Parts: sequence; C-alpha cells; structure tokens
Amino acid sequence: QLQLVESGGGLVQPGGSLRLSCAASGFNLDYIVIGWFRQVPGKEREGVSCIKSSDGSTYYTDSVKGRFTISGDNAKKTVYLQMNSLKPEDTAVYYCAVGVANWCSSQDRDFRAWGQGTQVIVSS
Repeated sequence: QLQLVESGGGLVQPGGSLRLSCAASGFNLDYIVIGWFRQVPGKEREGVSCIKSSDGSTYYTDSVKGRFTISGDNAKKTVYLQMNSLKPEDTAVYYCAVGVANWCSSQDRDFRAWGQGTQVIVSS
C-alpha cells in the first residue's frame, strides 16, 4: 500500500529555513515522481516542486525558485524540500504525493497517495 508521511513543518520567522520530509512506505523511490504541493484555506492546492527520481529532473513554481530545493534519498525512501528565505506568503499546509505518470507536473490531478500534510507558518 502506497503511503507518504510528511514532517518538518512548524513556525519560523521570515527569512528563516525549514526542511520538510516526505517518507514513503509500501514502495521504492526508484523510477518515481514525487511532488510537493501547498494549500491555504479558501485557495486551490498549488504545485510547489517535483522531482523525477530516474534522472533527477526537477520542477519549481516561480515563486519559490532560488529559495526551495527538492532532493531525494532513495535508500531512506525520503524526499526532502529545503525551504530557505521563507516569506509569510509561504504559509500553508504542505503535502507530498506520488505522480501517476513519469514526468513532473504542477497539477494535483496528476498525483495520488497524498500524505496528511504538515503545517508551515512563517510569521514574526
């Protein structure tokens, strides 16, 4: 059974950093796509970043380019999202999910096996 569990969220001041983890169980990360999304109340879920494990290709939404870095550790079956220079507008619940196809996408319809989410709050 595919299962993803996010962790690492919390409260951080603007300009600070957090590292989110997405731990997989029930499958390996080889030849798979993992995406990070975020959602705030009243808004649609937004694709933040994505990694294709077979070739390491990545995707970032424009608002996080240069600040966030996605990476994977296949041995630990974990995908990380390093978030630096955090801004209040990064506040959201962050989710990871498995891609249904072998390419990165920013659309949540292209993903499944969503985790429960981890809350990130950027505030002074």
